[in-house]
Amino acid sequence: MKRILAVLAILVMAAALIAAPGFAEEEEAAFACWNPEAPALKALIEYMEDVTDEASPNYIPEADRIATFDMDGTLCGELYPTYLEYYLLARRIFCDPSYQPDEEMLEFGRILRDHALDKSFPDGMDVLHGEHAARAYAGMTLTEFADFVTNQLVRDVDGFEGMTYADTFYLPMIEVVEYLQENDFKVYVCSGSDRFICRTFIEGILEIPYEQIIGMDVDIEATNEDGADGLKYVYTSEDNIVRTDRLLIKNLKMNKVKAIVKEIGRQPVLSFGNSSGDVSMHNYTIFNNRYKSAAFMLIADDEERDYGNTEKVQPLKEKWEESGYHVISMKDDFRTIYGEDVVKTGTFHWLEEFADEGTAAPAAE
Repeated sequence: MKRILAVLAILVMAAALIAAPGFAEEEEAAFACWNPEAPALKALIEYMEDVTDEASPNYIPEADRIATFDMDGTLCGELYPTYLEYYLLARRIFCDPSYQPDEEMLEFGRILRDHALDKSFPDGMDVLHGEHAARAYAGMTLTEFADFVTNQLVRDVDGFEGMTYADTFYLPMIEVVEYLQENDFKVYVCSGSDRFICRTFIEGILEIPYEQIIGMDVDIEATNEDGADGLKYVYTSEDNIVRTDRLLIKNLKMNKVKAIVKEIGRQPVLSFGNSSGDVSMHNYTIFNNRYKSAAFMLIADDEERDYGNTEKVQPLKEKWEESGYHVISMKDDFRTIYGEDVVKTGTFHWLEEFADEGTAAPAAE
């Protein structure tokens, strides 16, 4: 009997030794765009192994495996030279022949243009942008708006070579989303950007259905409703759904938590973000949670492959770690960001692209 047990023990040990390299190879294939020694990646894998093990006290049933992701700066770039939704609005104001902006809208467009490069936007820019964007796109059907966004996404990214705006997703973060989904996590995007921009932007890149995409919201109505009470107006065959000029919510900070509670109805167990706008979402995830939970903050510290700022983000790194978040360093943890064929140029054509009629501005370094 002892000999049999000894043989069985040897066989178990041998199987473990054989399986270990295979498992490592699987992880390597799943995270080919990551540095395998990245502390945040190791933490995520260890977390996943724990909460998906039915024998673990930290096992999470599939129905409660909820993960939320910010978009700009977390799933995709936000430094070319500013947020995608700001770029889209500037294109609408200055370059869309179907739109005639009034003087107030033109003045706001100049604020967008003139302050994007040095990030010197006035206080309250988030809400100011949301209000002007609502007005600039008012009257467009959702199809017309999606077409407008798509037509801008195929343009070459300012500040890079070899990439369109549609390609500006962080490849390592795509791998994270796919890894979670393979482990039966339901992934939601909870962004400060317009919900309908996010839907169009993500489609074809990530397998996240529309109903799992939360963002800034404007009111919508039927074509002929014209502000009438929705309890009294009846949708007809002559109607379509159009955007209005009424901003409902700028989905940042505590507003993200409110949206998650209303639209998901379950407390997330994983949260991914990159800024103070995601702190409330992170804290809602990791505090008072009946399940083991974790939050991850991505810092833009890569100055060679992207427009990061190591000096600026170092205090943030320390702050996020003190808050109990896992920190993802783009410089240290990502083998590649956008792909090896994408090159940072260090030159922006932002000012000349949106120059006032009859004037010209040089490219900005």
